[in-house]
Amino acid sequence: MKTFPPLAFAVVALTFAATAQTPPPFQPKPIPRLLAIPEPYDQVSIQRDRQEIARYHYGTNLHRPFVFPLIGPSGISLSRLGHPRDPQTHSHHNSFWVAHHDVNGTTFWGDAGKNAGRIVHQRMEPLLDDAGEVASVIANNAWINESNVVVMFERRQTAIQLLPDNEYFVLLDLEFAPPKGAKAVTFGKTSFGLAAVRMAKSIGVHDGGGVMRNSAGGVNEKEIFWKPAKWCDYSGVIVSNVVEGITLMDHPLNPNHPTVWHVRDDGWMGTALTFDAPRVIEPGQTLHVRYGLYVHRGMPAVNKLEERWRQFTELKLPEPVKKK
Repeated sequence: MKTFPPLAFAVVALTFAATAQTPPPFQPKPIPRLLAIPEPYDQVSIQRDRQEIARYHYGTNLHRPFVFPLIGPSGISLSRLGHPRDPQTHSHHNSFWVAHHDVNGTTFWGDAGKNAGRIVHQRMEPLLDDAGEVASVIANNAWINESNVVVMFERRQTAIQLLPDNEYFVLLDLEFAPPKGAKAVTFGKTSFGLAAVRMAKSIGVHDGGGVMRNSAGGVNEKEIFWKPAKWCDYSGVIVSNVVEGITLMDHPLNPNHPTVWHVRDDGWMGTALTFDAPRVIEPGQTLHVRYGLYVHRGMPAVNKLEERWRQFTELKLPEPVKKK
């Protein structure tokens, strides 16, 4: 039997040991601060540094998709589900949601009653969370009447852009179109719809002593209700001695900008797309609107809110990162 000389054996052994101990090439990629993570029961969790700040709900058993919670800088949700004293008949107050009281005669505002429709999720596009401090969810929805007929299709992009001091923007981009071969879609004249926010109870004017302001200088329901403005802010105490709030913003390219506002001192605010008149989407055409939220600390001065509104108008929607 052949044997290795002692020196040769030692060289082979050392070579093997060195090879075994050499780690493979390891070049980890940076982890984005903001991630969109799929969760059970048709939900997507938006997480900043692995801590949730918002969650998109899109289950097909829901009356409509919505975002809840909206976590403020202190770590507590600034929005809620339902009216604080009447959660049953106001079950449609889904934190941050999209709805309208009259689309071709069907109401998509309430959860029950005569001629109530549903906004039903159809398809989710790839989640976008590779860009670091911005992430987005893109969903395609069908607005279906009580006869189970599709009245309108919608493509919705909900994007979050991080800001300093644990503040952030939420960008809501909506595109509506009639189904192929269908008649025109008419958003009827109403003050209910399109984008709305239900604030936490302690932030409401009635229940918590909060304050509502708008870009036109109005304060609280008496001066803001059914008045046009670029933005409306609701701020108040979320925990002892901690003030935070949300600004709902209307984009200047929206057809009725500055929008009229439907607000209440009991803690909700919404944009009224068709307060002045119906709006029609003809076959083959689309309606594109955009709204934004500014989730913030404290009760910012009006000039700071004006600056945040200006920044919102310049935001670009996230796009897929091109692979090298």
